[in-house]
Amino acid sequence: MQKAINIGLAAAVVLLGAGLVASVATRPEPGMSAAEVQSLLASMQSPLPAAETVPEQTALDTAAIGPVIEDYLLANPRLLERMSVALETELRAEEGERTLLALTALEDEIYNDPDNIILGNPDGDVTLVEMFDYNCGYCRQVVADVMSLVDEDPNLRVILKEFPILSQGSIDAARIGILVNQSDVDYRDFHTTLFSTRGAIDTEAALLAASQIGLDRVPLELDMSATKISDAIQRTYAIAQALGVSGTPTFIIGNEVIPGAISKADLSRRIDNMRACGATDCAGA
Repeated sequence: MQKAINIGLAAAVVLLGAGLVASVATRPEPGMSAAEVQSLLASMQSPLPAAETVPEQTALDTAAIGPVIEDYLLANPRLLERMSVALETELRAEEGERTLLALTALEDEIYNDPDNIILGNPDGDVTLVEMFDYNCGYCRQVVADVMSLVDEDPNLRVILKEFPILSQGSIDAARIGILVNQSDVDYRDFHTTLFSTRGAIDTEAALLAASQIGLDRVPLELDMSATKISDAIQRTYAIAQALGVSGTPTFIIGNEVIPGAISKADLSRRIDNMRACGATDCAGA
């Protein structure tokens, strides 16, 4: 292929040379002689310089650079700490965004479920949600604080959601708890009574607590397996799954989901911030 190209170029040069010779021979004015033209053509047919070769890139020698990186990190250990903090900050921000989107999408399910247990002011300007299990020791620890907040803050609404995850006894107690909330008695009395009961909470413990506040245990036993009771618990499970909640207690307030027990002071601060800036943390609002 290259040979054919060279032949073609040579032929073109010869024809061009012939044309130049003829032009020079017939020009009326003096110019280059025929010998000078032939010399020019000969120089034009000289081989062109070879194209500059691009040097190949040398492969990175990881075996050589690895120790260099290691020595640098050992000499600057704070760098890893800063990287870890930056990564944690970024992950928390991403998690916060996902949580906020989920809370917005689930607003009706969280706050307007017909089987919500509501304590305090039903029209309060701030709502605190607690997802709990009657067999949860940490839930037992926060009962007094939550009730105290209800008593001290006339504009606070507390929503309790039955979230039985620890045992079959928890599920049975939750079923009875939903029925108690639908009755004419004060659910708060049942709630505090059951959480003050010693030992594991099960069907019998829940029925006993209900009878102590004036309810007949027989209808409760008959109705506790009704489909509508199961549906109420399933709706809470769906909320938990969407929010990534897997433990109790879990609190929801404003734009924040708080896993685990939290002090009364921390809850109060978040409630105050909600009123002040519409978020649990005014510094980041």
